[in-house]
Amino acid sequence: MERKTYTAFGFLLLATVLYFNWISSGSDGKFRIRIPIPWLQPKMGFVGRNGTHFVEVEDGAPVYVNGWNSYWLISSKLEEVSEMFRRGRSMGMTVCRTWAFSDGGANGLQISPGRFNERLFQALDFVIYDARRNNIRLILCLVNNLNAFGGKAQYVRWAQAAGANVTSTDSFFSDPTIKHYYKDYVEKILSRKNSFSGVRYKDEPAIFAWELMNEPRCALNSSAPLLQAWIAEMASHIKSLDKKHMVTVGLEGFYGHGRTERLGANPGEWASSLGSDFIQNSADENIDFASVHAYPDSWIPKASFEEKVKYLSKWVDYHVNDSEHVLKKPVLFAEVGFHLEGKKNGSYDRDIILKLVYDKLYESAKKGEAGAGALIWQLMIEETQAYKDEFSLVASQHPSTYKLILQQSCRLRKLLRRKGKTKSNFWPCTDA
Repeated sequence: MERKTYTAFGFLLLATVLYFNWISSGSDGKFRIRIPIPWLQPKMGFVGRNGTHFVEVEDGAPVYVNGWNSYWLISSKLEEVSEMFRRGRSMGMTVCRTWAFSDGGANGLQISPGRFNERLFQALDFVIYDARRNNIRLILCLVNNLNAFGGKAQYVRWAQAAGANVTSTDSFFSDPTIKHYYKDYVEKILSRKNSFSGVRYKDEPAIFAWELMNEPRCALNSSAPLLQAWIAEMASHIKSLDKKHMVTVGLEGFYGHGRTERLGANPGEWASSLGSDFIQNSADENIDFASVHAYPDSWIPKASFEEKVKYLSKWVDYHVNDSEHVLKKPVLFAEVGFHLEGKKNGSYDRDIILKLVYDKLYESAKKGEAGAGALIWQLMIEETQAYKDEFSLVASQHPSTYKLILQQSCRLRKLLRRKGKTKSNFWPCTDA
């Protein structure tokens, strides 16, 4: 009797642990089991590049990207992460860009150099694990140029506390102590063994690429050599540790002072004085694809809507053309945002902007050129409104935008089908 009692108690305890740790409810009220079973993970291959195209490494099949940004994933509940991936997948989206950093403070992922928050690391584990379950790949950004979530300013504060003689946040790109901190962080991330899947990050095919920094700028050095040296050093460092994943910079896409024939594509004179240069920064041998952002509403706020549309058209054309003919690498428009809700001829301004980018990149893909795809900034669900900004949207609440996203996914999928390269069927395209 005593043995049976202990056995029954053991089963009850196990059930309780599983319930509170691995069972969660989604926003639809349904309960879903979250038991990590490594050998039952969906089969997924790595993505690389072949010339100006993304390809499946295993068989060379082309890969086109329609995706989104949700920077807030590691700060959210498991069921919220799952719901965001479910919704992204339902729109045919296949790549999500998110933060793989949160620097400083007791609740940060990196509390201080070399000290990590295991709870938040497990949250990142789940993001990667659940992305793969939903056939989503991730672009993981490793640090912020801005102060949000710590950023390069936090690294400078750490260095100052350690006695380094640094005064500017741009010392991030040159100070040996700070570069050592960043490299150590990269090594920790790449070698991390996922607590849900048992797969080390550097071996995880659900990771599309590593991004060195979100929107790097170095105003102290407007001719770009300081930032360029940092990009070369850190991209090489990642490649020395991880041969399987692509690396990108995280650029906004501005042209530097030396590109006189292209300065007209910049949103203003200020854009050439930020230490970055799209062509030089993207040309490094360890950078696999170029990244560009697009925020006409923020960059040229006083322009008319028609002027913003005209500017954006030129911005996309310049970068696709330079990626095709100069860099000879794919280009991904990794953030596309527009926050005005005004209407023009019955269409929301945001939809006109998004459609312009989608159309140009689809035409580039049809022609076999370097335009590889776009990621909208940013998608949310109802429960994550605390992370919203002026560009955020819950897609289901904006039917016209939702339809645009789905249409882009479907026509890229049909492009693959015409090439005989479709491997799976995750969303309906018949109504798009």
